[in-house]
Amino acid sequence: MSDPNLSSFIWSVADLLRGDYKQSEYGKVILPFTVLRRLDCVLEPTKPAVLAELAKRTQAGLNPEPFLLKKSGQLFFNTSPLDLKKLMGDQDHIGENLRAYLQAFSPAVRDIFESFEFHTQIDRLAKSGLLYLVTEKFANIDLHPDAVSNAQMGAVFEELIRKFAELSNETAGEHFTPREVIRLMVNLLFIEDDAALTKPGVVRSLYDPTAGTGGMLSVGGEHLASLNPEARLVMYGQELNPESYAICKADMLIKGQDIANIIFGNTLSADGLSGKHFDYALSNPPFGVEWKKIEKEIRKEAEEQGFSGRFGPGLPRVSDGSLLFLLHLISKMRPAVDGGSRFGIVLNGSPLFTGGAGSGESEIRRYVLENDLVEAIIGLPTDMFYNTGISTYVWIVSNRKPAARKGKIQLIDASSFWQKMRKSLGSKRKELSPEHIDEITKLFGEFKTSTRADVPISRIFKNEEFGYRTITVERPTRDAKGHPVLSVKGKGKGQPVPDASLRDTENVPLSEDVETYFKREVLPHAPDAWIDHEKTKVGYEIPFNRHFYVFTPPRPLAEIDAELKGVTDRILTMIGGLTK
Repeated sequence: MSDPNLSSFIWSVADLLRGDYKQSEYGKVILPFTVLRRLDCVLEPTKPAVLAELAKRTQAGLNPEPFLLKKSGQLFFNTSPLDLKKLMGDQDHIGENLRAYLQAFSPAVRDIFESFEFHTQIDRLAKSGLLYLVTEKFANIDLHPDAVSNAQMGAVFEELIRKFAELSNETAGEHFTPREVIRLMVNLLFIEDDAALTKPGVVRSLYDPTAGTGGMLSVGGEHLASLNPEARLVMYGQELNPESYAICKADMLIKGQDIANIIFGNTLSADGLSGKHFDYALSNPPFGVEWKKIEKEIRKEAEEQGFSGRFGPGLPRVSDGSLLFLLHLISKMRPAVDGGSRFGIVLNGSPLFTGGAGSGESEIRRYVLENDLVEAIIGLPTDMFYNTGISTYVWIVSNRKPAARKGKIQLIDASSFWQKMRKSLGSKRKELSPEHIDEITKLFGEFKTSTRADVPISRIFKNEEFGYRTITVERPTRDAKGHPVLSVKGKGKGQPVPDASLRDTENVPLSEDVETYFKREVLPHAPDAWIDHEKTKVGYEIPFNRHFYVFTPPRPLAEIDAELKGVTDRILTMIGGLTK
């Protein structure tokens, strides 16, 4: 069964719920039931062997758990003789039997249904007389991996969550990232390591601090498997939304991952994988979300731990926590001496340029550029995400840059690489085709200046080209006769007193000598000015769009005049026709 048909079939359960549930509450029933049926189908072939093993080991007085895991062939099991189809045989006791069936799962699975608060929904469905009907619907869907692949199942979850998010006016984009964007990020992440990843028995770790439903982890796993079926990717993640966490955990469980590596909670205020480092990471944190609720914890870590913690380089303004995720991921990188790390993160435009010299944002940019951590920034088309039409950028960050990239950063303008979707999904109207993904990946891999139809699409810069010094230019206070007023005390004694109303600042590129710039740009206009060197600050910004701006000369004036005259003549003719 294909994805749209399957999700439509599951969605048809909503017809049963209508009236007893608000539209915004459908997901509370449909999502956990979908997960339950998936697990139910996965365990079905080994159910008899597991029950036989349970009887055998219990009789021998042994802890059956390790034996049951082996017999199930999965990282979970269920010790009940029931399954969803068998539950249909006893309509009068559906509620207690379903609870017993859930309770018979291994602890990791029970945690998933607790995150869904599934027991609350069982009670509510039973009171509404709907429990048997809904269970019956799901008992008749075949969700075995042979019928519905892991990739299809992930797409189904995303489709359902998107629909529920729209109905409840939630932010769908907080839960997942478009698959083609993830594929692009995964391509960029692994491209320089293809040779290493094809070696036999290779094991790598992949981390997502904003895991959502696990889409980035899943696509990362699929990509590595396509390069090397023998490779093993150990996945780690943390997620704040309980339903997304539950789905991610269920998905990882079926894929054979250790779901103890999937943590619930706020990554920034309570890092659930503290002290761990990873080979790769991917993240699409929420765009422009304030961090006031966790400000106390963040500031405490920054003040007490400094560079030993995650936030040593600086803190962005409270209204936008995007750069906190960047710093968090940098702290998760495996040290370069141990092989290093690479990660991709999707950010909006503000982290590129918001904040002047000395601000938290500028200090964070200064840290990543002066430590040569940014390999590339790729500008994506607008209207790529479900919940926003704004411009977005993929940052590729590494502490093990190839020799050719050292000291440099590549900017790729991929804003023209898109095709229109047949049907819009929320704010998402555009998508990357496989050819677009290949072309962007190639641009990144070639690491050179490139143009498309005479328009630049890839440019290479030295890190320091994004740095500048903000100098404070002072001019003297003058008395009634126009003479400079001199200071009579302090370390400035005998020097002109600066006039605060005439104070100005200038940004001088790091590549240019400050005094040379000052003599050329300031003194010809203000011969009495001087620089207060104590106030000089170093700043960094990445004015992405400026580097891809192509000047289009205006049309000749004669051509514009002729066009205006033509329009005016037509208007006069029309007016003349009205007055006759």
